[in-house]
Amino acid sequence: MNQTFKLLPEEKLNYTLRAIYEESGYSRYRMNKFEEYDLYADHRDFLAADGVITFTDLSGKLMALKPDVTLSIVKNTRDLKGKTERLYYNENVYRAAKGRDTFREIPQTGLELLGCVTDETRQEVLNLALRTLSVIPKKSVLEISHLGILQDLLASLGVPESAEKELIGLIGGRNRHELEKRLEALEIGTEKRALFLEIVAFRAPAPEAAKELSSLFDGLASEEHLREFSALLTALPEEKAGEPEAYVDFSVVDDISYYDGVVFKGFLDGVPEPVLSGGAYDALMRKMGRTSSAIGFALYVNLLTDHNVFSETAEKVGGERRMLNVALPKGRLGEKVYQAFREAGFPCDEVLSDSRKLIFENPEAGVRYFWVKPSDVAIYVERGAADVGVAGKDILLEYAPDVFELLDLGLGKCRMCVAGKKDFADDTRKSLRVATKFGRIAADYYRSIGRDIDIIHLNGSIEIAPILGLSDVIVDIVETGTTLKENNLEVLEEIVPISARLIANKASYPFKAEQIAALTKRLSER
Repeated sequence: MNQTFKLLPEEKLNYTLRAIYEESGYSRYRMNKFEEYDLYADHRDFLAADGVITFTDLSGKLMALKPDVTLSIVKNTRDLKGKTERLYYNENVYRAAKGRDTFREIPQTGLELLGCVTDETRQEVLNLALRTLSVIPKKSVLEISHLGILQDLLASLGVPESAEKELIGLIGGRNRHELEKRLEALEIGTEKRALFLEIVAFRAPAPEAAKELSSLFDGLASEEHLREFSALLTALPEEKAGEPEAYVDFSVVDDISYYDGVVFKGFLDGVPEPVLSGGAYDALMRKMGRTSSAIGFALYVNLLTDHNVFSETAEKVGGERRMLNVALPKGRLGEKVYQAFREAGFPCDEVLSDSRKLIFENPEAGVRYFWVKPSDVAIYVERGAADVGVAGKDILLEYAPDVFELLDLGLGKCRMCVAGKKDFADDTRKSLRVATKFGRIAADYYRSIGRDIDIIHLNGSIEIAPILGLSDVIVDIVETGTTLKENNLEVLEEIVPISARLIANKASYPFKAEQIAALTKRLSER
């Protein structure tokens, strides 16, 4: 009796990609589920997420369920000199689930090209990344950057190597205001700062960007890096309707300890995080004792199923004017924020009505607002329910959401401080007891000054803790200081100034870049 088996959409995708990769000369790489734990411990910063599932094998050796494919491929393949090896894989990795204290089994499909990496092989890998996105039934964008060029730029400005990683991180967050402050602190001149900020904000279609690279980076990047990047961009296939769009965007960054050339990320409309990520990782090869080069990418198949990419309603092309989804913090600050948005040309006056509604739209202005708890704004934005939102810097520091921080609105100004009794004297012979609801901020601050602390997590009435002897000091937000004075407390140290920041979802930005950029510009000019 003949039976017909219907393949799941993700299974069809895997077969399609397998055919594409094998036609391009790539051989399938199969691996065990386990690897020695030391491999991941030695390269923990390279991993996409913290946490590794470990166990002891029968010989007593500490092993791990694989959280990454690339590290294992590099370890288990020979160092190629003058030759090229092309490998693709369809494997499961085991990583901590985002925002949860659990692990997930995550299917990945990807490829690695190791050995002799040339202009032609870089172009080959980038074209295969575009072809990978093209078989997924959603509008897609491939955003491309070059870490070598960014490092050249930092070096040309005289930025110390010790500050490179921090500045690359700020570039990756589109955090212009913090970048400017940091460059000023590093005594980078006004003209150079302005040029730097113009360059890192640059975003353009790949063919247009290729024409502008030389003038944009004149004297600020090595000729070899510019030639390499320009050759890569000009060799991209001509864009066709319904096919992935390719943009140069220098906010696409990765860890400079491992990546040192072209890097790229693929985004799908409606999926709140990148579904494809890759780049040249010669620095990782050197760390693992290899003299050859490498470039590759991975497609996160789990994101396609998690976000119903294969549903019958999924469409590949858009084009209509899209609503900008905005998360506003409830309360007095939210009302001030809305007024700023209104003045910037995004009105929807029903927002301030006495209605119990939480979602308000103005199709003519292309905006949809919704009220959420202030501490939840960053979650709505990071998870893609909102394209943009406004959150306090305290929330961003405490929860470290993976979002763009586009603008300091200058609203809701206050300070994150250490406070205690007026006669407090720190006894460094014992741990300092710190009461706070901002555990990460407190831990980071005291770690930076080398002080051992015991954090006491509280959710309210923080000021009572030192009065009743529960803690030595508190770490909390101080606006006027009145509450502290009334309880015979005072500010002992200021940790960081706090104000409201405009944030954006990193995966929404490629599809609504013009709207978000226009909003940011108008808010900055108000």
